[in-house]
Amino acid sequence: MTFSDDGLSGLRVLVTGGSRGLGEATARRFAAAGATVLTASRSTPPADLRATFIPADLATEEGVAQLGRRVLDSVGGVDVLVSNAGAASAPAPTLQRSDGSWHADLAMNLLSAVRLDRALVPGMVERGSGVVVHVSSIASRLPQRAEASYAAAKAALNAYSRELATEVGEHGVRVVCVLPGFVVTQGAAEHLQQMADQQGIAVEQVKQQIVDRLNVPMGRPGDPEDVAEMIAFLASRRAKWLTGAEFRVDGGIIPVV
Repeated sequence: MTFSDDGLSGLRVLVTGGSRGLGEATARRFAAAGATVLTASRSTPPADLRATFIPADLATEEGVAQLGRRVLDSVGGVDVLVSNAGAASAPAPTLQRSDGSWHADLAMNLLSAVRLDRALVPGMVERGSGVVVHVSSIASRLPQRAEASYAAAKAALNAYSRELATEVGEHGVRVVCVLPGFVVTQGAAEHLQQMADQQGIAVEQVKQQIVDRLNVPMGRPGDPEDVAEMIAFLASRRAKWLTGAEFRVDGGIIPVV
């Protein structure tokens, strides 16, 4: 597969959570465009992924610090940072949710990005260029029942991204947020299968239930590649005047302009 000259070739790109799902699709997209790709996650990515894998636990401050040091030692910094790693704690009624689950969701979905930015964005500022892509979620705009801590953490990530964009923009660094909707990643597919087994129906029927509940105008869930394409565009020189903004990749779920 070939792509037009979008300025991605030769860039140093770090994708967190790059072993599967959105992260894997994003790493493949950049690699196909000729970028030097690094991925970081707790699990090992597929063997055919053309990227340098750095094991990392982004849920802890020390884990992020170690990743930052290894990236700097390996390639001297990055031109594009895609903070995709994230996770949600188990569903729970909002007023019964424990402090531990709140802390876990904030650490994984907000602080992991904040800490990694502190390690790698100063290098971008010093060089006078760079792109930071924070992968958020439409949950930040459309919270689902029993998932308050995850939605709140992603909403905080949106606000943080906007402020950081105003701080580093004058130094040639852009910061954007991507908000995926209902996307069938590997993890989502496994969850859908569990739901189908519990209900005794086919996976496609479960997908349709979710599509109907969310009232997806496109009538289907998205693919990881749909999100990866948006991320690649935002990192390219075609998006050179885009910063401090949120970009929904949701098939039209959120009913606002």
